[in-house]
Amino acid sequence: MENAEYERSVSKDEIIKIYSDFMTRITQFEELVSISSRFLVGFHQALGFLGRPSFDKTSTLVERIVKAHGSSRVLSYVEAGCVNSHDSVQNVSKLRTCHLGLQDHMNKAKVVVDELKCLMDGAASIMQTANGNKEDDNLNLDSFVTSSEEEEAPSSDLSKPEVTDYAIMMAIIYSMVKQDYTMQVRIVSSLNLKSSSEELETYCQMWSLRPFVDDDKMRKAWSLVPFS
Repeated sequence: MENAEYERSVSKDEIIKIYSDFMTRITQFEELVSISSRFLVGFHQALGFLGRPSFDKTSTLVERIVKAHGSSRVLSYVEAGCVNSHDSVQNVSKLRTCHLGLQDHMNKAKVVVDELKCLMDGAASIMQTANGNKEDDNLNLDSFVTSSEEEEAPSSDLSKPEVTDYAIMMAIIYSMVKQDYTMQVRIVSSLNLKSSSEELETYCQMWSLRPFVDDDKMRKAWSLVPFS
């Protein structure tokens, strides 16, 4: 009996350590999303500048304004479509910088997501031991993710979380983050010089709104982190 209680205590200590590491990685992922969001907005702005329509010479009012201030500098500016060459160079550079920044984000985000999976595997191993299923190889990450889709949150009293509560919560959060990451991969892979302003605006909104991440569940996940 005492041995069983000792094993449960050890298992809980181990999974709390894994859970704390897991949530640290979540913080890293959140920071990456915040930084990369600015790159996506920058890409949108730069491409919008480069793709903006040329000067409308058919407007009677605009024609009068140009004639009234028809210096050689103004006329040259109008002929160039009201685009300053220096601004064009800057926006081309910004476009490249933002695209490279997004690609770097995806590389770093993949590392974090892979680390989250490894921590999930560690939690599965602890659950396996805690449940006395030392020879059962079916208790793994997939079983946790499947169970998380059927549960709103751990069912027990979160003021006294058990080993199972930590494992299920990790599965819930991992599932959300993995979907969020997959969405980001698809967005970045679809970016090109022909992307429309409307398309890019939608991407920016989706990146910012993060539809796969439930804020309430994330708050519950943070409530399980022990603060000493």
